[in-house]
Amino acid sequence: MDSLSTPHNIQISEVTCDSFRIAWEMVPEDAQRVTHYFIDLSRKEGGDPNRFKHRDVPTKLVAKAVPLPMAVRGHWFLSPRTEYCVAVQTAIRLPDGGDYHVSDWSQVVEFCTGDYAMEHLQQLLEKAQGVSGRMLRFSMFYRNQHPDYFHHVRTACGGLMHRALKDNSGSHGSPINGTLQGVFFSCHTEFDTGLPPNDSPYGPLRFQIPAGCLLNQTTSLYFADFYCIGG
Repeated sequence: MDSLSTPHNIQISEVTCDSFRIAWEMVPEDAQRVTHYFIDLSRKEGGDPNRFKHRDVPTKLVAKAVPLPMAVRGHWFLSPRTEYCVAVQTAIRLPDGGDYHVSDWSQVVEFCTGDYAMEHLQQLLEKAQGVSGRMLRFSMFYRNQHPDYFHHVRTACGGLMHRALKDNSGSHGSPINGTLQGVFFSCHTEFDTGLPPNDSPYGPLRFQIPAGCLLNQTTSLYFADFYCIGG
């Protein structure tokens, strides 16, 4: 069987927080023969983005050949406001149905997903409203940090925790990331005890305050995000 040409001129378009379209060029003869596409999609950080090779490690995305540009959608593997690397390999499925005749990998192309649009935030709000009556009640806000943080608060800040800019922890697509300053607390509750968890990735020392001290009839609440924290 004649070899397949390497896909080239990779084009990424219509990028959203959880989807994009991808197209590339190949010789006309190959376009008539190709039956499948292999797409190596990985976050930009952490190693060689084009590390997947057919037969060695399964590619992340396998699709039957469709007219290009092809839509790639999936909030389970695409995060908002995140840089990705993508490469493409074309393939012909062999008659026995168990293997493929493949091209070489294309060059690696980088792109960044977008922020949540208002329609995505509305969907998240509706999901949050749908589970609000089934969430565990909590009684305590808490903030974990390392000892040097609290030492600095006591000795250099007069006991006050100063505001800081919201980072990308939680969901990368949250609209408050990089825009809102504040002192950020958690209110996660363990199912079996009804209390905050004993451990925290943010540090071994904890400052906590009863929920009623921060939440009352005059408190203004603004919806920003809703996401799964695992389990």
